[in-house]
Amino acid sequence: MTYIDRRAARVLLIDAAERVLLLHGGDPAQAGKRWWFTPGGGLDEGETPAEGAARELDEETGLRVDPADLGEPVHHEVTEFSYDARHYRQAQHFFLHRVPHWDVSFDGFDEGERQSITDHRWWSLAEIDASDEEIYPRDLADLLRRL
Repeated sequence: MTYIDRRAARVLLIDAAERVLLLHGGDPAQAGKRWWFTPGGGLDEGETPAEGAARELDEETGLRVDPADLGEPVHHEVTEFSYDARHYRQAQHFFLHRVPHWDVSFDGFDEGERQSITDHRWWSLAEIDASDEEIYPRDLADLLRRL
């Protein structure tokens, strides 16, 4: 199998109630397959992980943050997945950002995001632990406990 190598940045957005924001969506090439995931995505050419994380956070939630306010990544992983009939190997950095509260806006979505992201929800650790839904990263609850 041939993979497209890609760099990405994601944000663990935590509110005052210690809940993490997850987006819900799926792959246009796999009707009916849905999962929950953290805001973020692929880096643009020349973009640092913090710049990409801040841009993606704005596009996917409406929350604007200065990349410097994200600090250093708190987690890094390499994941492999298929999306829209292409196979990716993605090296991704995760940043932690806390907000007292945030009302998510999907107004900044590009066409691809409009086709693939359908909902959002703030999740507690207990809800993540109890869920049988697909949630990415797979070890999200353990990762949040370590932070």
